Amino acid sequence: MADSTRLHGGPDALGMPRFDFSTNSNACGPCPTALAAVQAADPSCYPDPTYQALREALAGFHQVDPERLLLAGSASEFIFRISALAAQSAAAPSQDRLRQCQRPATVLLPPFHYVDYAQAARAWGLQAVRNPSEADLLWACDPSSPLGQSHQGLAQQVQGLRPEQMLVLDGAYRPLRLSGRLALDAEQLDRVWQLWTPNKALGLTGVRAAYVIAPRAAGAQALALQALASSWPVGAHGVAMLQAWTQPAVQDWLAASLDTLRAWKGRQLELCHTLGWQTRPSDANYFVARPDGFDNSDLGVELAQLRASGIKLRDATSFGLPGCVRLGVLAPAAQDALAQAWTHIRHQT
Repeated sequence: MADSTRLHGGPDALGMPRFDFSTNSNACGPCPTALAAVQAADPSCYPDPTYQALREALAGFHQVDPERLLLAGSASEFIFRISALAAQSAAAPSQDRLRQCQRPATVLLPPFHYVDYAQAARAWGLQAVRNPSEADLLWACDPSSPLGQSHQGLAQQVQGLRPEQMLVLDGAYRPLRLSGRLALDAEQLDRVWQLWTPNKALGLTGVRAAYVIAPRAAGAQALALQALASSWPVGAHGVAMLQAWTQPAVQDWLAASLDTLRAWKGRQLELCHTLGWQTRPSDANYFVARPDGFDNSDLGVELAQLRASGIKLRDATSFGLPGCVRLGVLAPAAQDALAQAWTHIRHQT
């Protein structure tokens, strides 16, 4: 039986929806250049186990030292790996730890967040705390999921970090920001773990690959994270996608797609308001909405009816937002199909 605490958007037991609003993948994708690179990848041999060329390309793209680049099988894989490191570090003997009777490792979670943060914390026995100063591991996502908003108080959290604390800035949607800006400067970014997953921005979510820029002073923590990694965490197709990510043609395509997404988003918001849905502000290519008449109510029946008609929305109950849905921005044809199907469902009730 599926674990209900780890719901995700995308294909399900019914297959691929015709109109999938449930993921935040770039609806303009897949990026042609990146897709061609993935299709041309040679899966008949192992990648370089050190990923030297890829790490150098990514380091050049971000203008950082290649030694700060770590590869990951996916964002979720890294989430579990760094949670394991937090648990491991808390268990290591030290005078401070002994005086505290070996307290459990602690984690700070945003009020609304990706479910794998909490799942990984439970798996590794991390105790959730509310005070940033008490956390060994801190999670931030900007723009956030599911709301698509800036992470509140992020700069203050970074300024207050102690050397042993680890703050991970999940950048899953940084390339898909349509408005606003990240509230960290270069010096502050050098103090956090930057997690990058370009597959969403490129419309290639089926290719599992990610990378991390370690803090400038990570030192032993970066080595420990590398030691916890499996051999060849990224396969040939993931390597090809990440290499393509650094190419000017791909970045030009992404920039053009953001203009398209802004126009589509404006239309989709207007359509939702026409349906009587309340929407929350968002800086990203997705937003949260509450259909009229569903204050804290279960949307299960209506969402199942939409799914049967080939339209999938992301129920936001698992994010702590009952009666709400998260909608990725899609093209006008998909928007019109949603409006028609929802109007039909509501006229039946």
